[in-house]
Amino acid sequence: MRRRSPAAVVCAGVILLAGCAGVAEERTGADGRGQSSAHASSDVRGPGQGGLPPVVDHVRTPDRVVFLTYDDGAERDPAFVGLVRERRLPASMFLTDSVVGPGYAHFARLREVGASLQNHTLDHAALRGLPYAGQRAEICGQQYKLRSRFGIRPRLFRPPYGTYDTTTLHAAADCGIRAVVLWRASLTPDGALTYTRGEPALRPGDIVSVPSGEPASLTLTERTERLLREIEGSGLRVGRLENYL
Repeated sequence: MRRRSPAAVVCAGVILLAGCAGVAEERTGADGRGQSSAHASSDVRGPGQGGLPPVVDHVRTPDRVVFLTYDDGAERDPAFVGLVRERRLPASMFLTDSVVGPGYAHFARLREVGASLQNHTLDHAALRGLPYAGQRAEICGQQYKLRSRFGIRPRLFRPPYGTYDTTTLHAAADCGIRAVVLWRASLTPDGALTYTRGEPALRPGDIVSVPSGEPASLTLTERTERLLREIEGSGLRVGRLENYL
């Protein structure tokens, strides 16, 4: 997967464009709506400002859980299905139609063993700055693809590269998205964790991104097993993100 740039901010549980610590300065896009580029920080479970979906990289919860999210669908390691089944791993798979291509059967098997399938656009386009019609086509188009193949309507959406603007939030809301999901921690190809902000250690409520498509010496299963050891060593477990948003 291509390296992502950071994305916008949610402060005190409400999407803000200015006026709280760490919020990026808003810029105006070609369509007149703002563009924001700081990484999100949210502890909210309800709707964002003006009925727009909240943007989250962390969920406030008393439970000692973190959330595993996988991007694109480029890696189809057959052993990963067995790992999800054996560990009853509630992973969230954010799928891009142009990347998954004919590999949807692999994700049908993952869904059967407990993973959830969520929206990552049709073509992995960088959305920020695009007009509303283009953003809506990317998001709603993938909603349609996933509904036609699996009979589901995803509630969660991850913008490619983690970049978005307020137009993205309007389009996502109009496509039935309940939350825009970023990440506080990301797994590197060699199995190490990096952090977008705050203390460089896992903490309850963290959303962890596992990108795909980058050259790696470890398989997806091996990277996930290493990550699970770190999670469990921190006294945490994996929760189902859909139950917390």
